[in-house]
Amino acid sequence: MTFIEILIKLRRIVRSVNLESKRVDKELGVSIPQLLCLQFLAEQDEFKANASKLKGFLNLNASTITGIISRLEKKKLVMKLPKSIDKRVTLISLTTKGKELIQNAPITFQQKLSEKLQALPSEKLKIIIEGIDLLTELMEVDEIDALPIITSEEFL
Repeated sequence: MTFIEILIKLRRIVRSVNLESKRVDKELGVSIPQLLCLQFLAEQDEFKANASKLKGFLNLNASTITGIISRLEKKKLVMKLPKSIDKRVTLISLTTKGKELIQNAPITFQQKLSEKLQALPSEKLKIIIEGIDLLTELMEVDEIDALPIITSEEFL
């Protein structure tokens, strides 16, 4: 395989991520990072978490999380609640509308890929991890913030 073939395969991956992101946004009216935020809240006790937990889960900076929460709040998919013990901490709560969106959300290709990766034998998974590690090193992208999934916003 030539280096051009590698670049073409990478471009296919980027293109598929972009198409998936557009599909999710069109079908649900939310971006993939917003969808991940809603899914995270759906898995929490009482459907609530603070912004710090969301930041840790999504591996994004605080200002990006603030923007995601703000957009979800405008769409009435989440709401901010003051925490009763410490008024400085705000909890983000999934609304009924947010729960309905999660229940109707299509399975994303990231979820399908995750399932397929988990089903691989450990030696094949190790080969993929080593290849991806080398690729990120060659591309000099080790230090870039990243979501646990790929989104088209990261390539724009």
